[in-house]
Amino acid sequence: MAFKMHEIRELIRLIDESSIEEFEIDNEGAKVVIKKAGGREAVLQTPAPAVPQTAPVTPAVPPAPTPAVSSAPAPAPEPKVESPAASDDLNDPTLHKIVSPMVGTFYRAPAPDADPYVKEGDTVDEKTIVCIVEAMKLMNEIEAECRGTIVKVLVENGQLVEYGQPLFLVKTS
Repeated sequence: MAFKMHEIRELIRLIDESSIEEFEIDNEGAKVVIKKAGGREAVLQTPAPAVPQTAPVTPAVPPAPTPAVSSAPAPAPEPKVESPAASDDLNDPTLHKIVSPMVGTFYRAPAPDADPYVKEGDTVDEKTIVCIVEAMKLMNEIEAECRGTIVKVLVENGQLVEYGQPLFLVKTS
């Protein structure tokens, strides 16, 4: 089974943010090797019997599809441009930021047709699940970790988020 392009991109992003110099994974005959070399990475994906093909990439530019990839990745959602008011809210010391503990895709609800976990004005406590961050096909439930009221949702549903990126602002009680 070949790796999907979004999986390779996620691996590149995770390796780039870590101190790991070389990473190798073999999944059912498909192999990916990522090596850091002078700020650039090389990605190699091969089906079991095929000859390796190498394509240098940077984390911001997706690698060119190889014959081993069976489908093209879905286009990434456009990043949300924050208004000046949202930027001011981020600097407000009275508001608690719920941040992403990992790189992944942000989801407000447990399913596409379900209601969001929380919305602006909802009261939360330490164990309230506020969203899901999907990383490598694992759905990670994110808890509020504080008591208060959701003041602002800072991320759009389906948006890629970075480690430490603020997701919600909470007025603590």
